[in-house]
Amino acid sequence: MKIEIKHHCRDFDSYRSARVKSLFNAENGCDWEKTVELPIEGKKWQIGLIVGPSGSGKTSIGSRLFSGVGIYDLYSGWEKDKPIIDCITPDGDFNTVTGMLSAVGLGDVPAWLRPFHVLSNGEKFRAGLARLASERPDRAVVDEFTSVIDRQIAKVGAAAFAKTWRRGKGQIVLLSCHYDIIEWLQPDWVYDTAEARFYDRDCLRQRPQLELQIYKVRGTVFPRLFKQHYYLDLPMPVAAEYFVGFINKEPVCHLAVTPLFTAKAYRSTRLVVLPEWQGIGVGTKFLAAVCEYHLQGNGRCGKKLPVFFHTSHPQLCGALRHSKKWIQTGALLYGESRKHATISYGKHFRAIQAFKYIGDNDNQDIRE
Repeated sequence: MKIEIKHHCRDFDSYRSARVKSLFNAENGCDWEKTVELPIEGKKWQIGLIVGPSGSGKTSIGSRLFSGVGIYDLYSGWEKDKPIIDCITPDGDFNTVTGMLSAVGLGDVPAWLRPFHVLSNGEKFRAGLARLASERPDRAVVDEFTSVIDRQIAKVGAAAFAKTWRRGKGQIVLLSCHYDIIEWLQPDWVYDTAEARFYDRDCLRQRPQLELQIYKVRGTVFPRLFKQHYYLDLPMPVAAEYFVGFINKEPVCHLAVTPLFTAKAYRSTRLVVLPEWQGIGVGTKFLAAVCEYHLQGNGRCGKKLPVFFHTSHPQLCGALRHSKKWIQTGALLYGESRKHATISYGKHFRAIQAFKYIGDNDNQDIRE
């Protein structure tokens, strides 16, 4: 595929314009031309990346890649008087929308109930990706990919989006001025506008491996670091032990485990993954590791017992239901709204499902 770009604007003859031309020998400021060769025709691919510094032609190239396909704007078209959950494919399936929000890392449920314009930059970026993934066009081009968010959210968000996009069909080209997302995104091809160089996925380094270290902590850590991201208002669990997962010495996830010895088990609760780390599977791996720790007899009183976990999050329910490490023990239906599959617990009416961790006998390293 050959793309030729020719931009022309008025050739100004003001005093300052003339002086700039004389000082810097810049006679052609009104013309900008670029020719790009992208050998992508006839190849099977889903994700492409055009990367390079500002002003190097990324947007111009992207706008000419697909005939009749313009630049997709993640940030426009949102209604100010509706929460984002109502703005993403309004006629589509509810579970599909919530699944896309979680898949791109926006699993912070209270954020679903806010209008787009009040979200943080990181939340807006992920909401836009969720809408794009829900609409699933055959071809799309996204400009300024990850440009307005901090780099940690950008890298994890790129990995989460790539995983989500590859589950379906369609081709997408992302335009970005940041090179740090390449390893995380793992695109099928990359064109670097700074070097005028094209290379495919075989030339990329593997995605960085993340080491999750789990520590037992005091209960005071939860209200300081995680409570604002927990969507239920519940009392502190009785006789609980608290665990926090760290990546690169930064706290990223939290879980509390309390004895449930009358049922010959433990109960885990207050699973929280910080927003900037959602969407890449950290939460489910962390949950399984802590539950395995208790199953091996390392929990309170040293009992080798299974761990129960209750959740109403549809995507987390789906993940646990499809995992060999968990079995579903049922849907708990209590309270006045029993016929609607909801329970009243902690001043909330919500659908809830129960799971039991049965493990795979892997030893986990959790530090005191």
